[in-house]
Amino acid sequence: MTGGRAPLSQISKTAALAFGAAVCLAADAAHADPCRAPLPRHDTRFEGLVRYIGDGDSLCVGPTADPATWIEIRLADFYAPELHDPGGREAREALVRIAQGRRLECIADHRSYDRIVADCTLGGVAVGQLLRRAGIAEGGRGYPPRARGNRPDGG
Repeated sequence: MTGGRAPLSQISKTAALAFGAAVCLAADAAHADPCRAPLPRHDTRFEGLVRYIGDGDSLCVGPTADPATWIEIRLADFYAPELHDPGGREAREALVRIAQGRRLECIADHRSYDRIVADCTLGGVAVGQLLRRAGIAEGGRGYPPRARGNRPDGG
């Protein structure tokens, strides 16, 4: 240090580290699910338009455009690969094509972290079955799925 000041190289390193940390925190916040509605109880029937899709087996449904009305769901009958794993992005893209903006009917099962695990259908067909019909491979955390969600008929 000269004259009580830190050398320019030290200031640059500190600024770069602070900037990098801010970018990482902002990126994490941008990927957080926006759903904020209270979760329904076990066996509760609920429905809504698909408003947000986080990955290949997580989404939000709600009656309005306000995220405070959106329920965060983990599909009970499909285990998508994580986004960073092979097939993860393809699973999310398929769920967007299949369900975004469409009305799902769901039955709440149990809570998992900050979301409800639910059996959801689109036009009477299980969403997991629609993903399998689209050729999306399962393989995420918790795989293999429970027996009823792994049947060819989706039941």
